[in-house]
Amino acid sequence: MTRVFTASVWKERDAYVAQALDVDVASQGETVDGALANLREALELYFEPPRPATVTP
Repeated sequence: MTRVFTASVWKERDAYVAQALDVDVASQGETVDGALANLREALELYFEPPRPATVTP
């Protein structure tokens, strides 16, 4: 399933910050492309289905 999100990107000191405007997820990178790539990965992890915890006695 493909989802489309709107992102805002801005520069803070020596890094770029990318924030998804539709959900509360943000990431950063050394370049705009890097920040957006990191945001994509963060969004994938955010929407990853939960897995049951493994408990060992």
